[in-house]
Amino acid sequence: MALRRLLGWSDGELMRSDAKPCSRLMRQTAGIFTVGGALGFWVLCRLHYGPRITVPRSLRWAACGAVSVSSTSALLVRLFSPECEPQNIAAYDKGK
Repeated sequence: MALRRLLGWSDGELMRSDAKPCSRLMRQTAGIFTVGGALGFWVLCRLHYGPRITVPRSLRWAACGAVSVSSTSALLVRLFSPECEPQNIAAYDKGK
């Protein structure tokens, strides 16, 4: 699924054996960006509604921010990271 080969950014070689596998890299990136997305969208909600803010509304915005930012960042890692090229997934990602 990586776009690196289609865009000509890939040389088709295997990565080093001590590098992080694609699945772990995507999971860690999504976890970090979940917190950032929630905080960012919570701030946007506070700016948008001002004194009319309610707790359910701010939690809804934070949840939407967490889901959207984490899934988008994981997708971008999957598409553009060299660890997520097909030959590296076949060699280093172990199916559980």
